[in-house]
Amino acid sequence: MSASEQPGPYRPSPGPRRSLFGLYKPGQGYWTRVLSAIGAGTLVLAGVGWAWGQMTRIRDNQVYWQAGMAAVVIAVFGTLIFWLLNKPRIADFMIATEVEMKKVNWPSRREIVVATAVVILGTILIALILFAIDIGFGALFIRIGVLEASGDDLPM
Repeated sequence: MSASEQPGPYRPSPGPRRSLFGLYKPGQGYWTRVLSAIGAGTLVLAGVGWAWGQMTRIRDNQVYWQAGMAAVVIAVFGTLIFWLLNKPRIADFMIATEVEMKKVNWPSRREIVVATAVVILGTILIALILFAIDIGFGALFIRIGVLEASGDDLPM
């Protein structure tokens, strides 16, 4: 065997090449990717809105500078978000997240309504109890002289 024919170290094949804007595992993890992109895009748009307001000091062609800044920031961060959401590690995490979310046993509409009513009624009950305790301690402290009361402050 000549030197050129000797086996070298094992190198795994790089796999199929993806294009710059190709999707990694298309069709999988669709909703987690879409909703993550919407959330990140909302943050970018909020930042653009803030920066737009900060650019009021520019006197010459202010709207053009603001629109240019907005276009550049949206294009740069939009590309960055797309790239990040299609990185294999991140995309695999989102795919696994979506698979796990499909396994969750979601409550029925009736269960949600009942649980919400219990929370609201419990909150109202605790508020009423604390209100009664506050009125009671206020009246006690007025009677023993810790607090002074005007005519408007006396409990009924």
